[in-house]
Amino acid sequence: MAYDAGFARDLRPAADLAEGYVTLGTRNLARAQRFYDLIAHEIGVRRSIEAGDMVAWGLPGFGLAVSESAPMLAQGIAPLQADDPEQVQRIYEVALRHGGVAEAEPQEHGGGLYAAYFRDPDGNRLNAFCMTAH
Repeated sequence: MAYDAGFARDLRPAADLAEGYVTLGTRNLARAQRFYDLIAHEIGVRRSIEAGDMVAWGLPGFGLAVSESAPMLAQGIAPLQADDPEQVQRIYEVALRHGGVAEAEPQEHGGGLYAAYFRDPDGNRLNAFCMTAH
């Protein structure tokens, strides 16, 4: 039985995520599910797909998936959009409490970009961000 942290919603077909999502590799699917369930809960996004060696969270047009058959993200950054700087801080704290590793604390990066950078337990690079000025 898959761990769902109590946040899973009804499964939807893969076509729901076809317009935009990133797939990250994992060496431990159960651990990755727990980690991303907590971050997704903070963002307000729930699981949308559980199939074979892949689990995904998201809505049409945005999503993140982890899979034991996907390559690890050695370069680049998977973005996690937040509503405001306070949510960026909360996402960062959730990540670090649950096996994430800090790269850059939440802060203003110029041009209205407020972001925090971290790695998940598999070493995939992510950033939680919001735009504070348009």
